[in-house]
Amino acid sequence: MAENEDGQERTEEATPRRRQEAAEKGQIVRSRELATLAMLLAAAAGLLGLGPALLEGLAAQMRAGLALDPRKIADPGQLPVALGHAFVDLLVLLAPFLGLMLVVALLAPLALGGWTFSLHLKWQNLNVAQGIARLFSWNSLMELFKALIKFLVVGGVAVLLLWRGEAELLHLGREPLMPALAHAAHTLGWTFLILTLPMLLIAGVDVPFQLISFLRNLRMTKQEVREEMKDMDGKPEVKARIRRLQQEFAQRRMMEKVPTADVIVTNPEHYAVALQYQPDSMKAPVIVALGLDRVALRIRELAGQHKIPRVESRLLARALYYNGALDKPIPVGLYQAVANILAYVYRLRRDGELTGDPIVMNEVPVPPDLRTE
Repeated sequence: MAENEDGQERTEEATPRRRQEAAEKGQIVRSRELATLAMLLAAAAGLLGLGPALLEGLAAQMRAGLALDPRKIADPGQLPVALGHAFVDLLVLLAPFLGLMLVVALLAPLALGGWTFSLHLKWQNLNVAQGIARLFSWNSLMELFKALIKFLVVGGVAVLLLWRGEAELLHLGREPLMPALAHAAHTLGWTFLILTLPMLLIAGVDVPFQLISFLRNLRMTKQEVREEMKDMDGKPEVKARIRRLQQEFAQRRMMEKVPTADVIVTNPEHYAVALQYQPDSMKAPVIVALGLDRVALRIRELAGQHKIPRVESRLLARALYYNGALDKPIPVGLYQAVANILAYVYRLRRDGELTGDPIVMNEVPVPPDLRTE
């Protein structure tokens, strides 16, 4: 099992962040055998589709070259022009096949690990001792083993093809030139195609091996996973500071709504709940502020500053605090108790009997299931 520099075993699968960092450094899974297989298939397809025309064009190029006027060749000014024309014609002739091979060479490596671009220079790769150690590593031995197997398998298939097609190859010399060229292109294309069959087996073994090896090298120790989680989640003191700021901001916003309340229900010192009710736009009274101890004291102070009636009701204040939610309507079970308080406060305000002193109403009906003694 893999270990890190501290001797800890890498038993944990790589996290998404670890894989992303590896990709940014250019560490992605690749399979040379898959790329080789794709190149062989492309070469076979190109020779079968373009081979006859390609060989006929090459033959025409050779005839044109042999038919050059000796006087032009002898002229130093004409020879570069003739060679340049011949090179351009050859390039145009080979362009479709070379373009196909170029596209496959670029796209084949992307089939497994995708595209990545990295400029990270690893100085440790210039270390001679580490380079020698990598020569005798497990991956290097596996690459050597694969190379030997590939050589034996592909070489054996090639020898078998030559043995089976000996008569056909010898017969090419007795055919007319143009049919022989087309026949040769066809034979070469099918030879490349047959050679891909053992490469299918080799690539089928190499791709899973590369994936497993890549994931094994990315494994992490339990400590590395904990450190990454700590970095992603943030340090505890930073998180606590953020939570504190969020609470202070939310509390500030809540306190700004206290002056809009119609009544403050208290118990009488430890709990305070500010209620607002607008019959035209609300189906039920809404809790605009609530708090315990110091927050409750601040709510009572704001209520006094803005002359908001305060009602002391021990059971109702606790029931509202523990069963209600900020900026939400009061629980259905407390409708009757709050309605009694609001009706009494509205009557006192109408009659001009509000004095600013707390109103004691401990007899309002609070359902047993909502009481918190």
